[in-house]
Amino acid sequence: MAKKLDKKRRQLELLKLIETNPFVTDEELAKHFAVSVQTIRLDRLELDIPELRMRMIQVAEQAHQKVKSMVAHEMVGELIELQLGKFATSILKVSREMVAEKSQVCRADYLFAQANALAAALIDAEIVLTGSARLRFRRPVYLHEKIRAHAFLARKKINKYLIKVVSRVGTEEVFVGKFIFVAKQEVN
Repeated sequence: MAKKLDKKRRQLELLKLIETNPFVTDEELAKHFAVSVQTIRLDRLELDIPELRMRMIQVAEQAHQKVKSMVAHEMVGELIELQLGKFATSILKVSREMVAEKSQVCRADYLFAQANALAAALIDAEIVLTGSARLRFRRPVYLHEKIRAHAFLARKKINKYLIKVVSRVGTEEVFVGKFIFVAKQEVN
C-alpha cells in the first residue's frame, strides 16, 4: 500500500498502473492508493479511463486484430491477451447450452475447442492445422464457472509448433493439452 499522494501524483501513477495492468479493479486501486473506490472512479472519469469491463473489451479487440489464423467469431472464449508466437489467454464462461443436462458438467468438447482455438491463434500464419493433441481433463467444470485458458509456445521446428495449454477455474487446473500444429503461409 502506497502512502497518500496528492491528487495529481495519484492520477499519474493511476495511469501508469492501468497501462501496465488493464485488468486491475477499482477496489484494488483504492486499496493501493489508500483512498475510497469513489475517489478512484472520479480520477478515472477525469482522466477519461474507462471502467474495467470496457478496458477488457478494448484489450480483447486489440488481441483479435493480431490473429491471422482465424476470424474473431471462430474463437471459442474471449481472447484477452495475445503475443503472436509466444503466448495467449482466453476466458470462457460455462453457459447452460455447454453443459450436460443431468449433471450440469461442461462437455469436454468445449474445453478442447477453447484450448485448440487459443493455441491456433498464437501462431503467426494464415493456415494453421491441428496435427495432434494429447489431452488431460483434471476435474469436471460446472455451469457458470469461468475457464481461463493460457497457451504458450513450447517449441517450434520449421513449420511445426508444439503448444501447451493449461486451463484453470480459479487457481485449480482443470485441463491440460499439448498440441502439435502445422502452419503454412497462404500462397496466392
